[in-house]
Amino acid sequence: MPMTYAYKAMPDSAVPRAASPLFQHMLDTYASETNKVASVWREFTSDELSFRPHPRSGTVQDIFKHQLLSERRFFGEFLGLPEPPAEQVLPQGQAPADYTERLARLASSRLSFIASRNEAWWLEVSPFFDVERTRIWIFWRRLLHTAHHRTQLTVYLRLLGKNVPPTYGPTADVTWGGADPTRTVEAAGRK
Repeated sequence: MPMTYAYKAMPDSAVPRAASPLFQHMLDTYASETNKVASVWREFTSDELSFRPHPRSGTVQDIFKHQLLSERRFFGEFLGLPEPPAEQVLPQGQAPADYTERLARLASSRLSFIASRNEAWWLEVSPFFDVERTRIWIFWRRLLHTAHHRTQLTVYLRLLGKNVPPTYGPTADVTWGGADPTRTVEAAGRK
């Protein structure tokens, strides 16, 4: 049985086809990573938005806000996508569901633009903070940044004694038939 999610912010049917099949994996991965973030965010309650494991750590809500605002900056400033003004990025409400809905809505609006880009556009060099990088490099850096913050929040969930949803495979809380995590030398040695 393949890995499935209890909730999908972006169903497979909402992912457009890339103008060049070479870039379809980018659209699929962006949608999938957005679903993973949404799954983690949905585990928090409004009462837990102020939780932080250390005084120098961001709160759950700080990380939610950073994710939304930094995605807007990466996609707007560095990749040149049409993005809403920064002051319109955060949700009106303050519940985890409000942040999750806003995450999905913003991500969905980016997919068509990304799908329409060709190889020349992806390989074009663009300013990235104080350096220059190709757009494809910036895109993958964005997804890695997203994975970093999602991982922070999975640690927060564990510290709060909550379930950690699956992202790339089973967790101590969620598994399924056919799941085969690599936790032994024997498993890693399979060909």
